[in-house]
Amino acid sequence: MEFLKSIPAFPVLNIEDAVEFYSSKLGFENIYSTGSFARVKRGEIMIDFWKSNDKSWKFRSIFLFLKPVKSGAESFIAGTHSCKIEMKGVEDLYNEVKDKKILHKKHKEIKITDWGTKEFHILDLYGNLITFYENIKI
Repeated sequence: MEFLKSIPAFPVLNIEDAVEFYSSKLGFENIYSTGSFARVKRGEIMIDFWKSNDKSWKFRSIFLFLKPVKSGAESFIAGTHSCKIEMKGVEDLYNEVKDKKILHKKHKEIKITDWGTKEFHILDLYGNLITFYENIKI
């Protein structure tokens, strides 16, 4: 058995806005998009988005015990996901994005970790977290 690849999938309120953000801020290319799903790619990394804008849960909140929220597209899950992307040249990407106001507010610098990575974090327009990292020798 061999695992080969993983594609993170982020819940977003608006597909077009998410694609535009990842294209303009991070240099990803839109390779597929509908009104409810999209996939972007940069190098070998792909990220999927699914539309998560169902607000009907707000009107059922009193009776959740009778009809639980379970569509998987509720608006409250947009911005709740994260992933880590391994790469080479993490400092180059950091320099490319550092002035685009997407760095995590509490972690704005590249950090060398105790576990042997050099990394930085960004938040997309909905709050999904991506950590870009490079393995280094300590």
